[in-house]
Amino acid sequence: MNAAQAALEVDRVTLALGGREILNDTSFTVHNGEFIGVLGPNGAGKTTLMRSLLGLVPVKSGTIRVNGEAVVRGNPSIGYMPQIRTGLANRRVLGRDFVAMAADGHHWGLPHRNARIRADVERVLELVGAHQLASRPLSELSGGERQRLLLAQCLLGNPRLLLLDEPLISLDPRHQTGVVELVRRVQRELNITVLFSAHELNPLLNSLDRVLYLGSGRAALGTVDEVISKPVLSRLYGSPIDVMRVNGRIFVMSGDVEIDKLDHAHEEGEEHEHEHEHDHGHGHEHGHEHGHEHGHGKKGKHTHNV
Repeated sequence: MNAAQAALEVDRVTLALGGREILNDTSFTVHNGEFIGVLGPNGAGKTTLMRSLLGLVPVKSGTIRVNGEAVVRGNPSIGYMPQIRTGLANRRVLGRDFVAMAADGHHWGLPHRNARIRADVERVLELVGAHQLASRPLSELSGGERQRLLLAQCLLGNPRLLLLDEPLISLDPRHQTGVVELVRRVQRELNITVLFSAHELNPLLNSLDRVLYLGSGRAALGTVDEVISKPVLSRLYGSPIDVMRVNGRIFVMSGDVEIDKLDHAHEEGEEHEHEHEHDHGHGHEHGHEHGHEHGHGKKGKHTHNV
């Protein structure tokens, strides 16, 4: 692949769901080998954007190109980790079998076990350091360990672009750090591109290359200093915003209070209605369960600890 070729080109794209425009005439380019943190307020379009790259949400206008090609469903060059994965904690399936279930688009049931798939499963288990989890049931694993196996699934088939939708949900700070560091290590080792959506920027600060911030139908892509700024965020939120940097952390302020911390029970608003429409023909879209995981942001507390 040409190193100069863009991993993702979004050109004057408008996306709509349920009659509501999620993104409006939005353009940006992601380069090969970048680690991009995708952030934005509730309903800004983070999940919808990822699903549009998978061909699951059609563009209203404009064009999207992935690795230089038009968007198609079942693109083997994309690995996808959706938000909905609550039921994994109760599964008795062994880690190795769980990874193998996604090897050829096969979901729940007995995975196919030809030599090619067995080799690929062992490769990705080694890549994410999960061989010690392979013989244990999911129900005995921690949230961080299950995320390790989910990442292994996404890496089956050697995708060039990973779309990770809120992989830090419900993880404690230690496991959040572990997941981010793991994704960054794998991303650098394979020289692949990662779009990593999150509620908060701070867990990603030491790993990301640039930030893609969505809001009010717009998008801003740049370095942390370029995007997490008063003028840019005020434009995206549609109201005056201040940014504070304290002890290596970043806080976004509206007046004298922090902006509402995202309540994951309502993450992406209308977008969650579409998370149930799993495309089981997509070899890398591993939406195994239909329950929602809820984060622990407290309603009524005005915080956006980015």
